[in-house]
Amino acid sequence: MNDLTRLLILPRIKVQNANALSSPFTIGFPAVTAWLGAVHALQRHCQKAGFSQITFTGVGVVSHQFDLQTHRGSGDFVSSIIGTGNPLDKDGKRPSFIEEARAHLTVTLVVEYHGIAPEQKEAALTTIQHILNGQLKIAGGDILNIETPYFTNTDSPANTSKLMRKLMPGYVLVERRELMEQAMAQGQDALEALIDNVAVHHTCTQHNNTVTWQAMRKNKGWLVPIAVGYQGVSPLGQALNQRDTDTPHRFAEAVVTLGEFKMAYRIESMNELLWRYEDNPENDVYVCKTQHNTTNNTLNDISQFF
Repeated sequence: MNDLTRLLILPRIKVQNANALSSPFTIGFPAVTAWLGAVHALQRHCQKAGFSQITFTGVGVVSHQFDLQTHRGSGDFVSSIIGTGNPLDKDGKRPSFIEEARAHLTVTLVVEYHGIAPEQKEAALTTIQHILNGQLKIAGGDILNIETPYFTNTDSPANTSKLMRKLMPGYVLVERRELMEQAMAQGQDALEALIDNVAVHHTCTQHNNTVTWQAMRKNKGWLVPIAVGYQGVSPLGQALNQRDTDTPHRFAEAVVTLGEFKMAYRIESMNELLWRYEDNPENDVYVCKTQHNTTNNTLNDISQFF
């Protein structure tokens, strides 16, 4: 990558009780939309604080530690969500509530920025740290601690490699939508392609009287299902009691595709790392994507692979 990429590094953010229910049928690492949404909220806070030209156009997520709040007892087949202890109601009973999957995690956010002059950087960092330490939640969780943010640039593969080594040990969340495309080109539907790539396949071979078992996945790598956006399922319009009366409303369902956690030192291009918004209201698609994984298909064609 030869173009200069201006980056804001938000290092080692420790988040407690982040939302781990990333889609209606996946529990685990928070959705990509949660990270981009938090950075968009940070942008709006910065603009209100006087940095009116600042924009954050891409977000990379590096996971350093992840602790899903579940428990599996001795002899249990499945894990159970560890719930919160809510206050008793007026009758002294536990109130009814929907259990939420939570996670404690530590992440570094790599943010592509524009609109900050060199003489504004010191003041901007002070403002950003103040916002993160008291005015912002990330993926619904509370920020317990963050190391000092800083600005940096990457304009070559060597500089990208140097930055990635600083983020070790850590796993970068990247997009692997092409695996879905390949599986669907062979006749599988989207859900079959997703499950086939994350399932562990067991095989055995017999040689003379010796039986050898192998457990492996279809493709190499730490592949996971990730929620990356929304697909509209109703026309634009107005809904009863909607909070924003000026913005058209529509019902939507989660868009889930494949991602991969890669060791940070294996990242060769910022385009592989940075997630960006891409929306197409005409086709009812609102997703987050990486440029590294962009094909020659139109968004209308790509939407069928999520």
